[in-house]
Amino acid sequence: MSFALWMILAAVLLPIVTTGIAKWGAADMDNNRPRDWQANLVGWRRRAEWAHRNHFEALPGFAAAILIATITHANPHWVDFLAGLWVLFRVAYTACYITDRASLRSMMWALAFFCVIGLFGVSAF
Repeated sequence: MSFALWMILAAVLLPIVTTGIAKWGAADMDNNRPRDWQANLVGWRRRAEWAHRNHFEALPGFAAAILIATITHANPHWVDFLAGLWVLFRVAYTACYITDRASLRSMMWALAFFCVIGLFGVSAF
């Protein structure tokens, strides 16, 4: 299995990690009604929950781009490179979100998005 395909697994794990961060050490965590509990989060826990949601939103486009690149036999070096960059940018995005660095977070989001566009680009040529 290629590195890029492994990056899909990393992408699937990102929302799980971010929700774990939101829940970590919370004495009042109610796993019987987690959505009610999450709705009342504040501060860094709330931002971790928002990152969790955004990871789910970003996942389909990334996974589709990797699968299309694989199916079209795009240059594997570029595919692996862009896939790895996407994961790095999304991890940086998460760190920026949790630490409330909105402008830098938006930049990390955009860079990751451009990696997806790049994956479609290398698939087309």
